[in-house]
Amino acid sequence: MQNPNIINGVNVDDLTATMEAIQENPAIASFQFKARNQWVQGGLNQTTISDFYGACEERQHKNTFVLKADEPAVLLSTDEGANPVEYALTALASCVTTALVYHAAARGIRIECVESTLEGDLDIQGLLGMDENVRRGYEGVRMTFKMKGDMPQEEMMEVLKLGPTFSPVFDIFTNKVPVTVMMEHNGEPMTIMQA
Repeated sequence: MQNPNIINGVNVDDLTATMEAIQENPAIASFQFKARNQWVQGGLNQTTISDFYGACEERQHKNTFVLKADEPAVLLSTDEGANPVEYALTALASCVTTALVYHAAARGIRIECVESTLEGDLDIQGLLGMDENVRRGYEGVRMTFKMKGDMPQEEMMEVLKLGPTFSPVFDIFTNKVPVTVMMEHNGEPMTIMQA
């Protein structure tokens, strides 16, 4: 048996086979990710992630993940976890990095190191409903990358563009995503709002 072609920790043979399977049956590409959240107290709540739908069937993660979200003391809570907007930065950094590494591997480009620093500007007057002219979410986000690889600077810049270009979370941040908020009442779902 031949050794797999591993680039940047990605099995490129498996990646190619997955893409070929999707070309033959596009339904394989439809995924639905799920999260279950429960409020604990104050700003503290936790999200459990265990299952998802993908490649035409329900699937279980290898482990169940429990993510605590809280607010720091200055925002009146107990600081038991990163806050939701910090998780948003984490999701953005992780997704852009993963997209960059996978697409570089698919092109045969070896990367030694990728690091990023993110900063998001947020005015809590929006969250507190104090000023309707203040956005509730981030007013702007800056991502700064450091990358090492055996390539000239121009090629490195092109490789770095692969991350934001193909990242689902970058797309979520930069394009409006329809969100439906529902409530279950007496076992029946009711739509509360759509945005």
